[in-house]
Amino acid sequence: MMLKKQTVWLLTMLSLVVVLSVYYITAEPTNNNLANVDVGQEEKAKGKDAKKENAGMKTENTTITDAKDEVFEEIRLQMQDERSKKYEELQQVAGSTELPVEERSEAKDEMNRLQQIAEKEKFVENLIIQTLGYEDALVQADESEVLITVKGKEPSKANANEIIKIVKKEMGNSTPTVAFQGENEIK
Repeated sequence: MMLKKQTVWLLTMLSLVVVLSVYYITAEPTNNNLANVDVGQEEKAKGKDAKKENAGMKTENTTITDAKDEVFEEIRLQMQDERSKKYEELQQVAGSTELPVEERSEAKDEMNRLQQIAEKEKFVENLIIQTLGYEDALVQADESEVLITVKGKEPSKANANEIIKIVKKEMGNSTPTVAFQGENEIK
């Protein structure tokens, strides 16, 4: 009798480990870089103070650049929040035993699609920055349209064509739209 209780306990613990492992693998990654952000902001503040002492005009340019960086990050966070909410709703549908198998399967497929879109967006952003030399890039993909906003270089048709080629290659049959963020322009 004692052996059966131990076996049941062991199986229960193993199943708990498996469930938590699956949850960890399928859960959307979160950014827990709070310490890095705080350190970076302190360094930026020190850098701004030093620039204010040395040259007043450069400080204004730094402020504009920092504001642009914040705008891109704010948009990324909003997109991530919206996707997280949608992902949680789909997880509830997929985990519901009351719904038909087809609906749960569609929810799982949609979860995978959302995750793939987010990964492709991040990949295309990094590809544009690394291969074309832009300061930053923001990719927003919908069902059939992709909006790419870049900053750092002078706007040109050749640069836009290169970006469109990259997007079409990586994201398939979507319609890309390229926008250039100017130096004095904050969206």
